[in-house]
Amino acid sequence: MGNHSTFSEFILLGLSPDTQAQILLFMLFLVIYLLTLMGNLVMLLVIRMDSHLHTPMYFFLGQLSFLDLCHSSVTVPKMLENLLSKSKTIFVESCLAQAFFVFATGGTEACLLAVMAYDRYIAISSPLLYGQIMSTQLCARLVWASWSLGFADALINSLLAVNLDYCKGHTIPHFSCELSSLFPLSCSDTSMNFTLLLCSSVLHFFGTFVLIVFSYIRIVSTILNISSTSGRSKAFSTCSSHLTTVILFYGSGFLSYLMPHLGSAIEMLFPLQYTVITPMLNPLIYSLQNKEVKGAVRRLLRRYVTSFA
Repeated sequence: MGNHSTFSEFILLGLSPDTQAQILLFMLFLVIYLLTLMGNLVMLLVIRMDSHLHTPMYFFLGQLSFLDLCHSSVTVPKMLENLLSKSKTIFVESCLAQAFFVFATGGTEACLLAVMAYDRYIAISSPLLYGQIMSTQLCARLVWASWSLGFADALINSLLAVNLDYCKGHTIPHFSCELSSLFPLSCSDTSMNFTLLLCSSVLHFFGTFVLIVFSYIRIVSTILNISSTSGRSKAFSTCSSHLTTVILFYGSGFLSYLMPHLGSAIEMLFPLQYTVITPMLNPLIYSLQNKEVKGAVRRLLRRYVTSFA
């Protein structure tokens, strides 16, 4: 990177210039981050330890919990550090690495949510063949494909960003590094970078969103054909948690990238939603709305209480 930048550090302006507000924000987001770690680690432990949850649905949910841990840990620790720091700097190399992992984990989560929508469609439309269709091998391949697509897409975009010359400024009006916020700081021609990022967003994020919408159209069509009201309610309850997660993830993501960037503080709310808040809420969404998860948590607690008694 020595010849690709006239300076070695960027400055992340963060959420607020007010010192007292920064202390309050630090305490708030520290609690949120600790809850995120605890909630997702508990979800991973419960899925791992309880044999009743060794099904495709919970295999994908475990992957989602791990992704939420990664996605949150890429940005929140640095944000917490900058809230207490006066300099608020980040090395150019670290910023590019953070941008890569934000893109990679976010892209992988988009693919995984599409896979989970397909899983719910198979479970509702073909319940008798569900175990046969969603085999262990297929589930593993779908997860590997999600990770591979997310990281390959991020790698291609990040490699182009590494070769840019950053000399127009070193101030980023954000709490984290994202590829789209780095391009305006470059004095190189970024037209190819913007084009590639736009194509990636359309094919990757909009593409997975279209797959999710198509899956839910088929799910709703199948549910409406169920004769009993209790059957419809049970079928819909198996999708409600995933649908809530999709709305939170894509809703905040689309608003963040589609709204015009005017430099206002309110623009930070949407990146905060999918980077900080959603990873904390996902374990709650899947545990509070799911009797199997709550039952598994109770069994795990009883097991540990009995072992220490």
